Amino acid sequence: MRATAAFLVRISSILNRIALAGAVVAVLVMVFSAGYQVVARYLFHAPPVWTEELARRAMVWAGMLGASCAFYERSDPTLFPGMLMVRGLRAGMLESVRALGTLLFILPVLYYCLFGPNFNVARGFIARNLDRQAEMMGISMVWFTAAVPVAFALIVLHVLAQCLSAWAGRPVIPDAPQEELPI
Repeated sequence: MRATAAFLVRISSILNRIALAGAVVAVLVMVFSAGYQVVARYLFHAPPVWTEELARRAMVWAGMLGASCAFYERSDPTLFPGMLMVRGLRAGMLESVRALGTLLFILPVLYYCLFGPNFNVARGFIARNLDRQAEMMGISMVWFTAAVPVAFALIVLHVLAQCLSAWAGRPVIPDAPQEELPI
């Protein structure tokens, strides 16, 4: 189990770095397209129609990829910060409860991203956006709506890696800095 946990943690770490780079690129696209729109509107008096839409779509990608990175790094608010210090059987049990709660939220979202009623793929969230076009950019909406299942699939991988890592007796967050509590 230790080898499987180590493999999943490594894959999770690599995908987290890729997601973080994607989130940074999406933020840059958002900032530059909004900046270009401001310059074009107020200096040239000819704002392009696609910049606002591109900024909105980049914001979705930045937010979703950033959420998966925050989950990986455990940057979310924690009710029990001492849980990260627990080792052994208790750590595996606590991490399993966390994993169960996370999966109860994420798996239905992933299901409806892929499938509609009666396992109909054509009525899933992604399939319904295949034929839709972005209003001003002429690009299929699937390029933007794919951010949801991509980010949630990354979170599923992160939660499995962290859970197996806890059961294998390894630190859940490798090389995590120990922060002092402000209280």
